[in-house]
Amino acid sequence: MKYTSIKSDLFIENRKRFNEKLKPKSMAIIQSNDEFPRSGDQNYTFHQNPDMFWLTGIDQEESIFISFPDAPIPAYREVLFLKKTNEHIAIWEGHKYTKEEAYATSGIRSIFWLEDYKSIFPMLMNHCENVYINSNENDRYVHINQYRDIRFAKQLMEQYPLHRYERAAPIFRELRAVKSTYEVELLQTACDITEKAFRRILGFVKPGVAEYEIEAEIIHEFIRNRASGHAYNPIIASGDSAIVLHYNDNNKACNAGEVILLDFGAEYANYNADLSRSIPVSGKYTPRQKDVYNAVLRVFNASKQMLVEGTILDEYHKEVGKIMESELIGLNLLDKHDVSKQNPDAPLYKKYFMHGTSHFLGLDVHDIGNRYEKMKAGMVFTCEPGIYIAEEGLGIRIENDILITKSGNVDLMANIPIEADEIESLMN
Repeated sequence: MKYTSIKSDLFIENRKRFNEKLKPKSMAIIQSNDEFPRSGDQNYTFHQNPDMFWLTGIDQEESIFISFPDAPIPAYREVLFLKKTNEHIAIWEGHKYTKEEAYATSGIRSIFWLEDYKSIFPMLMNHCENVYINSNENDRYVHINQYRDIRFAKQLMEQYPLHRYERAAPIFRELRAVKSTYEVELLQTACDITEKAFRRILGFVKPGVAEYEIEAEIIHEFIRNRASGHAYNPIIASGDSAIVLHYNDNNKACNAGEVILLDFGAEYANYNADLSRSIPVSGKYTPRQKDVYNAVLRVFNASKQMLVEGTILDEYHKEVGKIMESELIGLNLLDKHDVSKQNPDAPLYKKYFMHGTSHFLGLDVHDIGNRYEKMKAGMVFTCEPGIYIAEEGLGIRIENDILITKSGNVDLMANIPIEADEIESLMN
């Protein structure tokens, strides 16, 4: 890991919150992610299951955590199983956690090697009544692959058919959505690294530069500031590529007079930033480009004000749509009479603004949370309106990351240039 060590207090408190949600005589079993094959004898870079990380801070493959608050033997109320290293692993793969390091990271005292799992686990199963199993229940995810949690659940239910099984995912969805002070600090670090990358490219972009060269500048700044890398595949979309919402070929030249839509963020300690800006290749927007940019910025500012305690995400998106309608009419992209007669289930603004304005942010870029419940203090959302005009080859998106607090909200990216005039000034 490139990031500096995290205090185990964060994970100790997270486990306390998690255990309070378990039924009496319950045991929860949380697994590390699979290592996914890339080709031949290679795996993709390992990325920890965010629920495992949230509970333990352990950032290593082949790890298992068991929480059993009512275990008859106190030493087994929190148990961590780790891959045991050896000389061969040390030479070919590098360092793995020692038990002492795992304790310092997680605050878990009972740590065993994986080879002990088969003898300890059956004993614990005999003393619990309910078993919480984890699964990926992000409502943006469509289940296709038989990932580790699903394989484990099937095997466990076959071996122990008489236990009562519970879903751990709803607990994580509730708890992970509300960030602690220390989690906000980690998110702020990710945002600050992202700011450094953005400022770097403002001085780098000019006509003729390639999208991939901009991407290279970004990852350079990320790595030199201890980020793990990109929080997601970066979008460096010049000209009409910006009309493609998830464009990430990043292989074209940036031409004079075009606008580049940038959507990228740093991952730091598994926490993610998510930034969007749209900047002029030549260092100055055309009047039309600036008009569209400022329209998006007004929608951004109005939307951000609605990200407060008590707001419901789905209702918020509808209100943002009304604000966007007005701006699109002002840009002569929609006719107000047509809007007055539109089908409310298929609003006309969707032609130019077809995605949502905000999503949960945290250990996942599209983090888990309940979009049908009221926003609470401690939640973090993106705010990312955009206007995409295919016939003009122009796409503008602006995005910052917003923390909900008891007294309003805090823009975690408030220091990142956002006004068109400031962006032009910095580029020149």
